[in-house]
Amino acid sequence: MRTILTLMRKDFANFFRDRTALILTFLIPVMLIYIFGLVFGINRKDSGPTGIRLAIVNESDNPAAEKIIDTLRHEKTFRVVTNNETVTPERPLVESDLKPLMHRDEFRYAVVIPKDLIPDDRIGIRLKILSNARNDVESQTVQGLLQRNLFAAAPELLGQSLQNQAKRFLGQSRFQQFNDGIATAIANAFGGDKEAIARRLAEGNFGFGAAARSAPDPKDGKDAPKNDLLSSLFDLGTEKITGQTVRNQRATGVVGGWAIMFLLFALSASAMNFFEEKKTGIFARLLSAPVYRAQLLWSRFFYGVLLGLMQLTALFFAGYLLYDIDIFSHFGNLVIMCIAAAMACTSVGMLLAAVSPTAQAAEGLATFVILMMSATGGAWFPVSFMPEFMQHVAKFTIVYWSMEGFAHVLWEGQTFTELLPLLSLLLAIAAATMGVAIWLFNRRRLFE
Repeated sequence: MRTILTLMRKDFANFFRDRTALILTFLIPVMLIYIFGLVFGINRKDSGPTGIRLAIVNESDNPAAEKIIDTLRHEKTFRVVTNNETVTPERPLVESDLKPLMHRDEFRYAVVIPKDLIPDDRIGIRLKILSNARNDVESQTVQGLLQRNLFAAAPELLGQSLQNQAKRFLGQSRFQQFNDGIATAIANAFGGDKEAIARRLAEGNFGFGAAARSAPDPKDGKDAPKNDLLSSLFDLGTEKITGQTVRNQRATGVVGGWAIMFLLFALSASAMNFFEEKKTGIFARLLSAPVYRAQLLWSRFFYGVLLGLMQLTALFFAGYLLYDIDIFSHFGNLVIMCIAAAMACTSVGMLLAAVSPTAQAAEGLATFVILMMSATGGAWFPVSFMPEFMQHVAKFTIVYWSMEGFAHVLWEGQTFTELLPLLSLLLAIAAATMGVAIWLFNRRRLFE
């Protein structure tokens, strides 16, 4: 028994001296639990998406239109945008602004309140919803929240619509008599001030607001029963700005995240070969020849880029075979984006190799960095499902910008010129990261 206890103490001592084992055992699980808790709303006042930019164009002079806007402003899922912020000076948005701004990803959802908010030819309300949603889960949640808030925001509009149609068919005199008769009947049956009841009827207050407010919140994760009355009274014209011809939209929206995560793992494993070459003496023999340290790093970098390009191409081709993802319509731009993403990912592997003292330390650090970037960058779930501060963190990850690039190609079908800003960003990340990696690699001790 004493021997067993001695061996256990030795194992624990080795374990606590191994930083890689400590990171993999404690730090990574704790961080992932924290991120998943944020996504699923644990200890958050409001679960579900937050901070989604929603553009609103108001062409109506009906006072209730402002009530619709105010209601959407109070929905924490949305960050309402009513002005065109890309021009100087800023001015209110008009419908012609929406499509160009949505193509530039200034926002992905928009609501147009038209002049004929209350149409003359039918009972109901007319609105228009535009979307450029790349994620099916986010899109369904946003659509449900929009409908719920619109139903709750404009009960008097439905009443006004009913009043307008009644006045149209009955005429002003008979319409007034009808309202007075209804008000008298309500007051006699249930009590109340007849004049006040008549005034509420004239304002269109028929109790639709209570019905709308009783609808379940789509963020609760429950299927809301359809309110056929309200659904039939709202003419919600919907238009997709991009992605109309995308085959298998759900798979197209997520395949880029999966591909880039596996690429990071593969390239980080490749970077670990540095330590094997050092151990076998290959470094010593190479450096005894006219070879610089930076050249060792650059050779591994270009090898990683070619390996990454082959892996990404294979993964997207697998997506074509398994999920019918259209990769051939824009194959040239997809290859260019894969090269840029592979360069950015490989540079991270080179940086990890440059800063890590041992292969075990590099492996632990790589696992931590890759899982964190995948979780926060959108590879596992929509970025909008995280708190707003985490959404800002996501923009500092290669996963986020690589997924944006793949979406621009596969979802929006952008041209090479339109892709240039994002390609430049990925290449700048690769150049800056490699610069830091080379600087550190030239100053570290390679041999003890």
